[in-house]
Amino acid sequence: MLRTVKTETGLVRGTPAADPRITAFKGIPFAAPPVGNLRWKAPQPVASWEGVKDCIEFAPISVQNIPGLNKDDIYTREWNVDPEIPMNEDCLYLNVWTPAKSVDEKLPVYVWYFGGGLQVGNPAEMEFDGERLARRGIVVVSVNYRVNVFGFLAHPELTAEAPEAPANFGHLDQQAGLLWTKRNIAAFGGDPDRITIGGQSAGGMSVLAQLNCPANEGSIQGAIVESGIFMGFYQPRVLETLADAEKRGEDFFAFLGVKNLEEARALSAEYIRDKNNEYQGRWGTVTDGVFQPTNYMESLHSGKLLDVPLMMGYTDDEFFAVPEAESEESLRELAQRQFGERAEEFLSLIKAEEGLEAAKENARVSTIKNAVHAAFRMMEKNGMTSPRYFYAFGPEIPGWDHPGAFHSSDLWFFFETLAKCWRPFTGKHYDLARQMCNYWVNFVKTGNPNGEDADGSSMEAWAPYQLEEPICMGFRDMPKAEVSETSPLEELLIESQMK
Repeated sequence: MLRTVKTETGLVRGTPAADPRITAFKGIPFAAPPVGNLRWKAPQPVASWEGVKDCIEFAPISVQNIPGLNKDDIYTREWNVDPEIPMNEDCLYLNVWTPAKSVDEKLPVYVWYFGGGLQVGNPAEMEFDGERLARRGIVVVSVNYRVNVFGFLAHPELTAEAPEAPANFGHLDQQAGLLWTKRNIAAFGGDPDRITIGGQSAGGMSVLAQLNCPANEGSIQGAIVESGIFMGFYQPRVLETLADAEKRGEDFFAFLGVKNLEEARALSAEYIRDKNNEYQGRWGTVTDGVFQPTNYMESLHSGKLLDVPLMMGYTDDEFFAVPEAESEESLRELAQRQFGERAEEFLSLIKAEEGLEAAKENARVSTIKNAVHAAFRMMEKNGMTSPRYFYAFGPEIPGWDHPGAFHSSDLWFFFETLAKCWRPFTGKHYDLARQMCNYWVNFVKTGNPNGEDADGSSMEAWAPYQLEEPICMGFRDMPKAEVSETSPLEELLIESQMK
């Protein structure tokens, strides 16, 4: 087993996972600590070290607001179970799980980005254990990155200081982790020319951001986006410019009580975090003209996303779009604004004549399901030829809270980490998780999720998405391929996004 590995900056020592055939390396530095004058800068090279660095524990998580234990909040019941988890601005570390016995194996590689709205989250959450994936013959890498105001602030002084990297520091951290993987993963038995990136929620959106970065061409051979594509079906498409983001940064500096970047960098990370909580700032991807030449929606329209095998899907009970209208008149104005000459068709489909509340309920649609349809259709329209696979996740999720297939509930399944969860999962859930994990690993290996189950039998065949036959793999009681049906209303909404 590979217990000690030579990286470009020094030797690292891992530790046997629960399965001793897997070695886990936790807390490998991939960039310099983004502190002091490196706060709000693109990640810089990490310094080399002498001797062997023990990488046996997760590094501190990014500076963020930890909500603490709260039984009334499903997410704190589920994952944020350690309110005292170590936290530090020095956070640019990644983790590797490898089954390789030698450096010559050239195993496929899966690079994982966590979710959390780009505001919170970390790779040390217990559901992200890469061991079960690695058991199936791949190398798994999870990357930490800066979040919230530390990762996504923009400001005129930052742009002037580094116009080549004025914003999106969290995404640049993700990219640095990817490029570190490409340069170093051979030493862990991985193949630097077979890297698939994946993420869920904001991590999935981050995957789209990485596919939307032309500089990543050649570094990514596949992508998995889990509940991570968002389209405002009842909202006008808005392209936030770098100037817009800079103005929010100026407002935040004023709220901090600082006059310039130098003063802001002199503040403690804890003070900035707490003031950001007061400010209720929500920071995210900036269309900076460099890392993101435009946003991913515009690139979908123009066919400029990197063309690699892609898997995307959703959970049955997450994120529904409803018109934001306070009166029948404002509903009609929304219809005209969003659908133009097809406004009356829209109003008829939602039965506007039944009154405002009934119409809004009739207009309720699954956001991510329909966003995947729209994205895949745009890709096909633009001549992108790599295969695309669509899935839906919706098994019964047990527990006293009867939560349904809520946003993020699938994390336990494709990582096959159900045993770490408090919920009373039974045999059928473990069977489903085993097969989901198989499909994911097969996709990482070949760009095709199909293959055999643990007993050598063939799993349910999963065909790529085609416009004429939009096949979706339904993960409910057992995997079952089906055509993803869309209603006339959903078709209208999808078509509106494709214009």
